[in-house]
Amino acid sequence: MSGTPGTQGRRPVVTPSRVVAGLCLIAPFVAMLWVGSYAKIEPTFIGIPFFYWYQMLWVPVSAALTTVAYILVRREKRALRSAEQAQKGGAAE
Repeated sequence: MSGTPGTQGRRPVVTPSRVVAGLCLIAPFVAMLWVGSYAKIEPTFIGIPFFYWYQMLWVPVSAALTTVAYILVRREKRALRSAEQAQKGGAAE
C-alpha cells in the first residue's frame, strides 16, 4: 500500500505525537465520566470531601494536558512545514 501512486511523500495521519496528544485530551474526559472511581467522601482534604477536591484537581491537570497536546501538535506542524520548505528549496536548485 505504501507504494501506491500519489501517496509517496505524504506523511501518515496517525503519528506518535498525535497519539500522545489524543491521549492527553481524552484522559480528563475518562477521569470525569468514570464517576464510580471518585464517588466517595473519604479521604478529605482540608475538610473538603474527596468527590469535590478530586474534580477540582482535574482543572489544572486538564489545562496542563491540553497544553502538552497543543505543543506536540504545533511542533509536528512546524517540522512538517520546514520539511516542505526545504523540499521546495531543494527542488528549485
